[in-house]
Amino acid sequence: MSCIDKIDKNKVPRHVAIIMDGNGRWAAKRGNIRTYGHQQGVESVRSVISAAARINVQYLTLYAFSTENWNRPKYEVDALMTLMVNVIKSEEAELNNNNVRLVVIGEISSLPKRVQKEVNRIVENLSNNTGLTVVMALSYSSHWEIINAVKTIASDVKKEKIGVEDISRELFDSYLSTAKIPDPELMIRTSGEARLSNFLLWQLAYTELFFSPTLWPDFREEDFYQAICDYQNRERRFGMTSEQIQKPNLK
Repeated sequence: MSCIDKIDKNKVPRHVAIIMDGNGRWAAKRGNIRTYGHQQGVESVRSVISAAARINVQYLTLYAFSTENWNRPKYEVDALMTLMVNVIKSEEAELNNNNVRLVVIGEISSLPKRVQKEVNRIVENLSNNTGLTVVMALSYSSHWEIINAVKTIASDVKKEKIGVEDISRELFDSYLSTAKIPDPELMIRTSGEARLSNFLLWQLAYTELFFSPTLWPDFREEDFYQAICDYQNRERRFGMTSEQIQKPNLK
């Protein structure tokens, strides 16, 4: 029996975030260079988007390229940039047919001009779709995002657009890249690594974490559904006790 048959459609997380890890190790195990793993990982992206849409996940955030990834060998970075452009072009029609909207977060201005152009074009072309929203984190890191938010808030205080007393969690949220996106209820990381790698650190404060041993190019719909099943078997307390969750009127 597939895990999808066990999923309670009324308790599906609204937002799932994924750190797509293990492409390089997957390629190395097969005697290939790292870029081969990135190419094969594209099929996993297709599978996960399809799986998320099938169970009515509303937001799916994919950590595609971090600010730290710029430190990788030049050949790998160049290959990743070319792959991104090619994938964006090849997947646009399918995403549109499936009513998928695309949002991009990160320091987009640091990407090559050709990548910026293609990203902006497809984001615009899919902007009126009303189904699953796929959030691509490109040249993204939480340190960059939080520092950028602090700088902008400081500037707005200096310009007297806001006062120091106005600063709250809700206001800080509004200065982040994810301002109009709900925090993830579930974060999945593949490849067996158990760390966050500078990903959505503010937004993951109360997110359930699921670490899969599967390398990203092997991650498919069933793996995604297993993570959802695991999530639905957890009790989310947000600082309260089990008794308070089970009996909402209990003080």
